[in-house]
Amino acid sequence: MNATSPSYLKHHFLIAMPHMADPNFAQTLIYLVEHNRDGAMGLIVNRPSGLNLTDILEQLRPDQPGDVSTQHLTIFSGGPVQTDRGFVLHPADAQFQATLDLGPLGVTTSQDVLFAIADGYGPKQHLIALGYAGWEPGQLEAELAENAWLSCQAQPEILFDLPYDQRLTAAAASLGVDLRLLSSQVGHA
Repeated sequence: MNATSPSYLKHHFLIAMPHMADPNFAQTLIYLVEHNRDGAMGLIVNRPSGLNLTDILEQLRPDQPGDVSTQHLTIFSGGPVQTDRGFVLHPADAQFQATLDLGPLGVTTSQDVLFAIADGYGPKQHLIALGYAGWEPGQLEAELAENAWLSCQAQPEILFDLPYDQRLTAAAASLGVDLRLLSSQVGHA
């Protein structure tokens, strides 16, 4: 018998299919930080939370006045799990107190990265999110088998160079898919 090892999707995008009914994930693009036999963890990268970096810094260092430049730095809703926990995606060449190397990217969970960004010496490319999306063992694989998601290799230029409202379409287009042409109805032939 030929045993095959599972194919994991770390450093991939998950593209929500138009029929995604879960409001937490409808019309989302997710960057997978981790995917292994223990489950998966990702960050939604195209859903602004309504907060900006100034809002966060007012909580973290209330003694220091916020810089006007931090008012334009969007905080994203990374997912429905631990929505008070922050994550910063950035190129892997930047290292902070709690940076996990993801290959071409890093994800940092320590406050020092936020202070570095606010003070002008942090990574120039970054995406700040509160919360994350999580899947138990086998759960993401089942959702993929049910065609809830498309997946493709993550592309930093989509994360960092495109406005958030163009990221989902661009990721799908990298697969040759136009999401507008897919039906939001699910059925069986």
